Amino acid sequence: MPAPLVLDFDRSVGPFDGEARLDLGGWQEAIRFGCTLRRFREAVRAIESRLPDDYGTAFLGSGDYHHLSWPLIERKRALGPFEVVVFDNHPDNMRFPWGIHCGSWVRRVALLPYVVRVRVLGISSGDVGAAHAWENYLTPLRQGKLEYWTVGVDTGWSRRLGLASAFRDFDTPGALLDRFVDEQRDSTTPVYLTIDKDALSPEVARTNWDQGRLLERDLVFGIDALAGRIIGSDITGDVSEYRYSTWWKRKLSALDEQPAIDPAQLAEWQAQQHALNLRLLARIDAATRSA
Repeated sequence: MPAPLVLDFDRSVGPFDGEARLDLGGWQEAIRFGCTLRRFREAVRAIESRLPDDYGTAFLGSGDYHHLSWPLIERKRALGPFEVVVFDNHPDNMRFPWGIHCGSWVRRVALLPYVVRVRVLGISSGDVGAAHAWENYLTPLRQGKLEYWTVGVDTGWSRRLGLASAFRDFDTPGALLDRFVDEQRDSTTPVYLTIDKDALSPEVARTNWDQGRLLERDLVFGIDALAGRIIGSDITGDVSEYRYSTWWKRKLSALDEQPAIDPAQLAEWQAQQHALNLRLLARIDAATRSA
């Protein structure tokens, strides 16, 4: 398998054998959490000028960088049409009028003509509840380009707006994964896989965001269900401590209620994350090799 790629903005991702690691610390303040589209494109051009010709799973660090999945998915355009499967506690399809951020990138990907569908699995965040319904971009849901797979969230508002077909609601992670695995059994469509580990319960690994209910075995079931069809993958959700210099990022981060990181426990949480990364990487590599 090609070597894993580390886009190293925040020093949160541990080492891998044979890795390709880009030191991107100088871009941390500029694009962490969010930025203007102009600034984002500048960062993407700088990153792409240093990317190896071939690489395996990309590790992006904190979930604050999940919007980097967008250009990584665009790099697979020649392999389209394909689907995108996202494991995430949040829909990442929220309104952000100032550009792009880690919670709005899914809409951009759903607009790509070679992306057949985006499925976001494991959402237990209130972002898809009635109180935040207005914040979600509805067009990709209405057009059938985006599906939310939720756990324990009341999404009755979707039926009132005629969007019920875009929502798959489950009481438990196990029920969600059972349905997903069953639906994938006969599929031949290629898949780009992106994992934000905030979909996992905190007992599995601690992240920078409020977390969901999935267990590691749920991710494993999901990865295995895609065996032979994975054309690319990335992982976010590592944990790091950072204070923004930009005032509006401090304000929006506070509004999103990002949990404080205990410096005394940071090293332990990062070690836990690294062990999990190694296991997930091995599983994704095995699923990709079976193609």
